[in-house]
Amino acid sequence: MKYSKKPVVLYIITKSELGGAQKNVYDLIENFRKDYQIHLATSQLGLLTEFVSDLDVAVHLISNLSRDLKLSGEFLAIKECISLINKIKPDIIHAHSSKAGVIARIAACISKTPVVFTAHGWGFTQGTPPLQRTVALIAEKLLAPLSAKLICVSESGRQQALKFGVGNKNSLQVIHNGIANIPLCIANSSQQPPRLIMVARFQEPKDQATVLRAIAQLQNPSIHLDLVGSGLFLESCKALAQSLGIAKQVSFLGDRTDVPDLLARSQIFILSSHHEGLPISILEAMRAGLPVVATNVNGIPEEVENGKTGLLVPPKDINALANALQTLIESPDLRLQMGEAGKLKFEQEFTVERMINETKIVYENILKQKSNKFFRFNFGVKAGTSSTSSNPNY
Repeated sequence: MKYSKKPVVLYIITKSELGGAQKNVYDLIENFRKDYQIHLATSQLGLLTEFVSDLDVAVHLISNLSRDLKLSGEFLAIKECISLINKIKPDIIHAHSSKAGVIARIAACISKTPVVFTAHGWGFTQGTPPLQRTVALIAEKLLAPLSAKLICVSESGRQQALKFGVGNKNSLQVIHNGIANIPLCIANSSQQPPRLIMVARFQEPKDQATVLRAIAQLQNPSIHLDLVGSGLFLESCKALAQSLGIAKQVSFLGDRTDVPDLLARSQIFILSSHHEGLPISILEAMRAGLPVVATNVNGIPEEVENGKTGLLVPPKDINALANALQTLIESPDLRLQMGEAGKLKFEQEFTVERMINETKIVYENILKQKSNKFFRFNFGVKAGTSSTSSNPNY
C-alpha cells in the first residue's frame, strides 16, 4: 500500500543560486531525507542542485520556472509542474520563493495535492515598487486558500500577512529559520583593527551601496570590508568603491562556499537591506559570535536585539550606519560582549533542530488529514456526513 512507504515530499524553489531561501531548502532536505522520499524541482542547475545531488536526492528542472513575469511562461511552468507531480505523486509539495509559490500552488490545486508555502519575504512588503506590491498582494490573496499551511519565517511576516488579509490565524504559522551549529568556526571579535564583512547578493533588497558610503564617511584606512556575493549590482558597487576612494579597503570576494571561515576571521558583521524576511546570513554571524550592525526592517529585530547583540539602524541612513560602525570599531569589549550574547541567542532560538521539529509537525498534520480523508472516502462515509477538514485552507 502507498502509506506503508516513505511519504514523498517535493520541494520547489525558483532558482538554484546561493541565497537564504536555498540554504533553508537544503537544510530541510538534508534533515528530512531519512524520513521522507525527497525530490527537488527548480528552474536551472546551480549550487543548490549540486549539493542536493550529493545527498542522492532526485533533482528535476522546470525550465519555464523563472522570475520573469510572462503569461505564456507561467502557463508552461504550471504545465511542467503538473506533469512532474503526476510522475512522482508527492504526498506534500513545499514551495519556496514567490514565483515558485505561485506556480506550485496552482499546479497542486489542479493535481489535488496538499501544498505548503514558505514566505521568505512577502512580495507586497514595504520597500518594493508599488506595481509589484499590488500584483503580489492580489496573487497572495487568491492563492492563500490553496495552501495547506503558510509558513512565515518571522512574526513580522505573519503580522504583515494578517494586516493585508493574506491567509488567517489558522493557516499562517511562524517557523523561524534555523541553521546547524559549527562550534569550531568562532570569531575573535575583539581583535584590532576590526575586519568588517557583509554576506549578501548584489541585488534587491540588499543595499551594499549604503555600506560603502558609510565606510567612506568613517575615513579610517585601518579598517577593511569584505563583501561576499554576486549579482546585478556588483559592478556598480565596485565602481562606487573606486569613486569614493576606498577601493583598497574593500575586497569583493564573489560567491563563496567557505562563509563560516570568512566570518571566523572577521570582527563585525553588517547587513544593509531595504526589506527582509529573517536573514540566514545574520544567523550565521550570530553563530560565529559576531556583533551585528543591520537595518531595522521586518524580521531582523527578531534576530538582533538592539544594544545587546548588535546595533540596528534605519534603512538607507548613511550617517546612522557610520555611527553604529564607529561605536563598535572603537570598542573591542563591546564587540566581544555583543558577539557572545548573539551566539547564546542563536543557540537558544535559531538551531536547525528546532526548525526541523516544527516543520515536521506541519508535515505530519497534513499527512494525517490526508490519511483520514482517504479512509473516509474508501470506507463508508455516507452522503451528508460532514468530512470537512479542521483546516479551512486544506
